[in-house]
Amino acid sequence: MNLLENICETVKEAARLMVREGFSIKEKDSVENIVTSSDVAVQEYLTAKLADILPGSGFLCEEEDLADLNHEFVWIIDPIDGTANYARGNENCCISVALVRNWNPVMGVVYGPWRDELYCAEAGKGAFCNGSPIHVSERPFENGIFYTAMSTYRKEFAKTCSDIIYDIYMECNDFRRTGSAAVELCLMARGVAELYFEMRLMPWDYAAAAVILKEAGGFICGFDGAWPSLTKPSLVVAANSEKSMKHILGTVRRHLQSLPY
Repeated sequence: MNLLENICETVKEAARLMVREGFSIKEKDSVENIVTSSDVAVQEYLTAKLADILPGSGFLCEEEDLADLNHEFVWIIDPIDGTANYARGNENCCISVALVRNWNPVMGVVYGPWRDELYCAEAGKGAFCNGSPIHVSERPFENGIFYTAMSTYRKEFAKTCSDIIYDIYMECNDFRRTGSAAVELCLMARGVAELYFEMRLMPWDYAAAAVILKEAGGFICGFDGAWPSLTKPSLVVAANSEKSMKHILGTVRRHLQSLPY
C-alpha cells in the first residue's frame, strides 16, 4: 500500500466516528461556529494514525488550536468540514486531509461518508473519485455554476460579498451553496460546477480539495493571484479554467483594494 492509499484508508476508518446521533455540540466563538464531539474524535484519531504513518510530521488542525508547523511534512486537517451540516443530518460534510512538504502541497484526500465519495490526488498524478479519474468541465464562464457564500463567521464582510456575488451571478448561469468548501471544490473537480469565490476561509477548509481541483485541471488562487495561504486565512477564488479564475479575481478586485483582515 502506497502513502496515498494509506491516507485514504485511514480517513475512511476515521469516518466511522462521524456517528448519526449521540454526539454533543458546543459553540466556539459564535452561534454559527460550532464543534461537535465527533469533530474532536475524528481529529484525535487522525493525528494519532497519521503520526504513525509519517513519523516526525507536524499538524495544522481546525480543532483545539493544534498548530505544530516546524516540520518538513505537515498534515492540514479539517476533521469535519461542514460541521453545521453534520449537526443537522445534512450529507454535505466531509473529512479533509492534506499533506504538504516544505509548504508545497503534495497530497489531498476528501471523504464524504454520507455520500460515500472519496476524492484523492497526488501532485502530478491526477485526481480521482472512488478510484475513477475526474476532470473539470469545459463550460465557459457564462454557462458556469458558481459556488459561493456570505462569510458566515465574519458577517461584517457580507455586503462586500453580496456585491461581488451579484456581479458574477449576472454573468454566469446560476449559483449554489452547500455549506462545505471542501465538498464544493471537489464537485468542481468532478465537473459539477465551474466557478468559486469565498471571502475568508482557513487552510484546512481548502488545502486538500485544492490539490484535488488542480490535479483535475482546475485553477485556484488567493487575493494576490498566487496559491491560497496554507498557514493563515485566505480569500479563495477557483474555476475550471485560468481565464474564468482571472475573471472572478478581476471582479473581486473591483470591490476590494486589499483584504479586510
